Amino acid sequence: MTSLTLYHRPACHLCEQMLASIYGTYGDEIQVALVNVDTDPKLKARFGNRIPVLTAGDQVICEVTLDVPALDAYFHRLAGMG
Repeated sequence: MTSLTLYHRPACHLCEQMLASIYGTYGDEIQVALVNVDTDPKLKARFGNRIPVLTAGDQVICEVTLDVPALDAYFHRLAGMG
């Protein structure tokens, strides 16, 4: 199972949409850890209003909306296919 991190804010409609899109597209194949940027001053400064941000480790995959081609490309690299 692949683990990703979604940096978000509570009650953020864009964050909710991205999370729903991830699970709607990939189902249970992906585990998404949610990190509220407002609970950490460093994260709040780092991301500002640039949320949601989907990452894999230190790699930013996409921001604001789900970029399916970028996430698919990440999975292909992870599988050694790209």
